[in-house]
Amino acid sequence: MLIGCPKEIKNQEYRVGMTPSAVVEAITRGHSVIIETNAGIGAGFPDSDYTAAGAEIVGTAAEVFARAEMVVKVKEPQPVERKQLREGQILFTYLHLAPDPDQTRDLLDSGVTAIAYETVTDRTGGLPLLAPMSEVAGKLAPQVGSWTLQKANGGLGVLMGGVPGVAPAKVVVLGGGVVGTNAARVAAGMGADVTITDMSMPRMRYLDDVFGGQFNTAYASRGNTADLIAQADMVVGAVLIPGAAAPKLITRGMLSTMKPGAVLVDVAIDQGGCFETSRATTHDDPIYEVDGIMHYCVANMPGAVARTSTIALGNATMPFMMALANKGWKQACADDPHLLNGLNTHMGKITYAAVGEALEMDYISGTGALKS
Repeated sequence: MLIGCPKEIKNQEYRVGMTPSAVVEAITRGHSVIIETNAGIGAGFPDSDYTAAGAEIVGTAAEVFARAEMVVKVKEPQPVERKQLREGQILFTYLHLAPDPDQTRDLLDSGVTAIAYETVTDRTGGLPLLAPMSEVAGKLAPQVGSWTLQKANGGLGVLMGGVPGVAPAKVVVLGGGVVGTNAARVAAGMGADVTITDMSMPRMRYLDDVFGGQFNTAYASRGNTADLIAQADMVVGAVLIPGAAAPKLITRGMLSTMKPGAVLVDVAIDQGGCFETSRATTHDDPIYEVDGIMHYCVANMPGAVARTSTIALGNATMPFMMALANKGWKQACADDPHLLNGLNTHMGKITYAAVGEALEMDYISGTGALKS
């Protein structure tokens, strides 16, 4: 199979879909790889690393899209990229379609077979291709939140760890999954007073057992959430419903109960955000204020640490990418129901229920797509 990897063009996105190591794996198994020139430069991989691995460097993204049987990316294809996709081609990348009707319609119009990293599952019910970026985003959230808390950025002017005689920042993390756990660990490591909320009692018991003493846990009832955010200096939104739009856990009305200058960091913004007042921002202009509350809602947070993120993502995606290249999408998905869960569109149809339901559009099952 001819695998193509274009340079990411989303604002401030420095990651790349394939590492040189991934190229070696593909070449060793008899596949061919084309890489757009300078695609990996932002992650510290010059063209020479890819040519040494056996890839062909091509001058334009248009050539990658025109020639490749499978396109491997990081972020969702931008409008100019979507116009170049075609029926019979595999697109393997993050998609986050539930809050994005325009992208969804374009993918359907193209007929491309789109497999989303964020809905591929594993035997334990986890999301193995989302997990590494969730870890990165979770660890970044307290860092960017503490920067936003600085007075010069509109924040309260509170130091995360405090100093002797002055209390540390109060941080509330909504959601005890991969993002939330990593956010709570880092915030606690910075010396903050941290509470993490979740609706799963088994998950909270696990967090208490493993991290007891590092941070507090609380049941995510509406009442508890309202009380906690009223006291918080920073709130990290870390909720996830796989493939679906994130629930709105903090309404605009609730902002009036918070401290002026408090900070909301919405790590769920790729799925529409879990605060009613969230809107996607970029690393160029990451923060904004609503009703006195500072919002940090960058939609590609891991792009800020592009090398770490690229290597972590490449390690996770490589086995699935090779299965798709070795067997073709249909056989690979037939052999692996967890990879089949990643199938979001095929030949003009939505093939993931949560996307269809969120967008109120018709959909078929992944199994139905296998029969097409």
